[in-house]
Amino acid sequence: MVDVDAVGLLTREVLRERTGDLVAEACAWSVGVSDQPHRVRRHGRVVDSGLTLGARAAAGLPLSGEEDARLELGDARPGSFQDALGALTPSGAMLADRFEREVVDPFVLDTCVRAAERVRESDPAAWAELLDDLGEDGEDLVAVVRAGEWEAPLRTEAEQLVLAALATAPLLEVEAEGLPLSLVRAAEATTRAAAGPASGPPAGSSAGSSAGGDDLAGARFLAAAALADGGWPLPVAPAHAGALLHALLAQGLDEEEVLRVLPDLPVERATAAAVGTALAQRPHRHG
Repeated sequence: MVDVDAVGLLTREVLRERTGDLVAEACAWSVGVSDQPHRVRRHGRVVDSGLTLGARAAAGLPLSGEEDARLELGDARPGSFQDALGALTPSGAMLADRFEREVVDPFVLDTCVRAAERVRESDPAAWAELLDDLGEDGEDLVAVVRAGEWEAPLRTEAEQLVLAALATAPLLEVEAEGLPLSLVRAAEATTRAAAGPASGPPAGSSAGSSAGGDDLAGARFLAAAALADGGWPLPVAPAHAGALLHALLAQGLDEEEVLRVLPDLPVERATAAAVGTALAQRPHRHG
């Protein structure tokens, strides 16, 4: 018999099967975190300290404050991924809150949906009984998951799995590991935006605009390869701007593509500006 508790156990099994995917998504999410300002509380206000999280991490300085750290994030190694989760956002919340909202919550929901699909496909009769117990018709699997209340306990376990894998890892290394997937996710978002709502393309869109999204996705893959080959510390410092531009062009990106993908790459603002200046000074530049 498959009841609510049995499906709850199955969600944990599916989550453990997907641990590698969860850790990969966490690494991808971390890309760009080091470029964010480090913030502290002063006289009840959240203010920038003058350094980025990456600069402090590279120097072995703490990224979070003791007064703000959650119990599960306490005693973090300075400059680590766990330490970064305790860093402050402009609103005074922690990056951990955004991580949960953007990575853990959707991953847990997807895992629960996969577990429900597994039950539906493997034992239709038991699935029908489960739907009857939950008062659902099964048309909306997300609604079934919410009725079964499987997400909350799984969310805690997912967070523990991420910390077990990445807690003590240096933030800059986690970012480097997540760079390829982060570019894939950014390309997917660009393609979705170009395609418009699922019900159909928005007024004024065309097949050409969708193709443009696909072209940019390819450029992002090439940019990821250039960064991986370069091996520069992330975010890429201005001293490497020339080498970065050379690597991007050598991978086959044209000048317009370099400018379009540059805002999504883990580079310092000054580096992006230097690359843009170098492109503007190149002869025979096509508009």
